[in-house]
Amino acid sequence: MFSLFIKEISAFLSSALGYIAIITFLISTGVFMWFFSGSNNIFDMGESSMKAFFNMAPNVFLFLIPAITMKLFAEEKNKGTIELLFTKPISEIKVVLAKFIAATFLVFISILPSLIYYYSIIKMGNSNIDHAATWGGYIGLLLLGAVFVAIGLFASAITNNQVIAFILSMFLCFIFYLGFSFMSEIISSPFDYFLLKISVFEHYSSLQRGVIDSRDIIYYISIIVFFLFSTSIIIKRR
Repeated sequence: MFSLFIKEISAFLSSALGYIAIITFLISTGVFMWFFSGSNNIFDMGESSMKAFFNMAPNVFLFLIPAITMKLFAEEKNKGTIELLFTKPISEIKVVLAKFIAATFLVFISILPSLIYYYSIIKMGNSNIDHAATWGGYIGLLLLGAVFVAIGLFASAITNNQVIAFILSMFLCFIFYLGFSFMSEIISSPFDYFLLKISVFEHYSSLQRGVIDSRDIIYYISIIVFFLFSTSIIIKRR
């Protein structure tokens, strides 16, 4: 499993995709935070906060993570190398886990340089920043990225077409992140409460306020486990 993890990480970093993912994430969030005027601009907000970054990052992930995960299974099935992979003494769930951890690690690497923004805001505001909310936002963002990776793996396992995997992954990520939240506003009680609680946005917003609730953590883990288990079943049947 560890060797497969190293193989996936090496594949990411030896191709342009890994570096494009990191640079795209940093530039797209940075320009809205520091250059483009609007509600997400640090100077227009007039407060020492990473709120603008945490508002923008999930929207970038909706496109970026499906682009990372679309090839993880779809490409191997298209090239016929997946049969060779399963001739090795490793179970389906371990293959899925190795690919999941590798892609999540790439997401972590993408987020890491954004600490420069955090440091800059601290210096600009003379340390007048809500550190608990900031670190809660980072935890929430990493967990949200892991959820999107798990969904992307599931989409990639369904088809051998990378474009279809990308579109399906982006659609499912949007539904879980914002779709259920939107639907809760137009559906009557008690279904609105249920839809709100299965929305990733609801749990992400809670962590972004600096409130580390075990229910939010359990929710994220449950969604990740569900999609990884579903992916392993699909791979096993194929």
